[in-house]
Amino acid sequence: MATKLLNLRKAIAIFNSPFCTKFSPISDSRVCILLQWASISSLKVHWRKDQLLDKAIEDEKKWRLCARVVKEVLNEPGQVMPLRYLEKRRERLKLKLRAKTFINQNPLLFDTYLDRIRPKSEPVEFIRPSCSLLTFLEEEQRIFSQNEPLIVAKLCKLLMMSKNKVINAEKLVHVKRDFGFPNDFLTKLVPKYPNYFKLVGSSEDKSFLELVSWEPKFAKSVIMHKAEEEERLTGIRVRPSFNWRLPSGFYIKKEMREWVRDWIELLYINPYDDASNLDSASREMEKRMIGVLHELLSLSLFKRIPVPIIGKFCEDYRFSNAFSNAFTRHSGIFYMSLKGGIKTAVLREAYQNGVLIDRDPLLEIKDKFVELLEEGWKVRSQQLRLSTEIVHKDMESMALLKPELQCQETNEQL
Repeated sequence: MATKLLNLRKAIAIFNSPFCTKFSPISDSRVCILLQWASISSLKVHWRKDQLLDKAIEDEKKWRLCARVVKEVLNEPGQVMPLRYLEKRRERLKLKLRAKTFINQNPLLFDTYLDRIRPKSEPVEFIRPSCSLLTFLEEEQRIFSQNEPLIVAKLCKLLMMSKNKVINAEKLVHVKRDFGFPNDFLTKLVPKYPNYFKLVGSSEDKSFLELVSWEPKFAKSVIMHKAEEEERLTGIRVRPSFNWRLPSGFYIKKEMREWVRDWIELLYINPYDDASNLDSASREMEKRMIGVLHELLSLSLFKRIPVPIIGKFCEDYRFSNAFSNAFTRHSGIFYMSLKGGIKTAVLREAYQNGVLIDRDPLLEIKDKFVELLEEGWKVRSQQLRLSTEIVHKDMESMALLKPELQCQETNEQL
């Protein structure tokens, strides 16, 4: 009874909101949608920490920090930078170590040398990409080239799910690392596929990427492909559906379990289908929104995206302002991580015991970069071990010489 009263209050509270202006005051449709909205919004699941998924995010902090520093240097003219400039940017880069210490701890990233900032100034220490880093960058380009069809498909899919099949170019640049797009995808990749893309607009911040032609082979979601594959293997027709599974020890109330059961039974809505006929507050629209969120996370490199970044696409994908609540309401599909003070939406089914099992081919770039870092850490460890051995040998030599020196001093005194 209390829940129904609460839902009614919520319905009354939004009765005269702008959302409802398209319905007449006495419209049955209006009342129905208000009650549906209140019913959905009142169903909440208390957030529960998932230590394994949080650890997966935490373990990547080290290489991501190194990647930020590398990007900072590569963006400089000539890809060189005075070391003291990097020191001044430590706070922005979230670099807790001194710049010199960071360079020493990652010896295969940069070479250091002396040069002048101005012709008559004193020489200062500069950094530039090492031969090992340049080799990695060549390997990165090879991987991008090898996976170009995948990148094109991802870009098409992002546009095909959007409301008007067009997205602000600046937004796409902002998420390029989340989906594995190369830095120059707008200037080099997009012009190569005029049958798919058209860049319109006068400037970078006001330019838009538009879908030129619809590609039917891209218009199937990951969930639909999995259902087709299962049907092919078993010979039994499989209905596309979300993999709704709570982690061990997680509990939701009976009312929520019943709502989830009924919601799961609703027909799956392909996120690439036209959704303009769906009411914004209906259960069907909720189903469609979860489908789009699931597909976005599935297309991402790590099957997770910071929630504020997803929020930039609310208008493009017809998300409500309260879309982030869906990640906790559907805790069997998603996990909302709070690690690092940033809300991150994670696709549960892509991980097993905190380890990413649904790996994107473009993750080979990350693997190569981590290999480079680990090789550098081994070099650093060997350098420290050799330095320690030299110090120990010097101390042993001094210990052996000490009696002789004392004897010599005694003889001189006599």
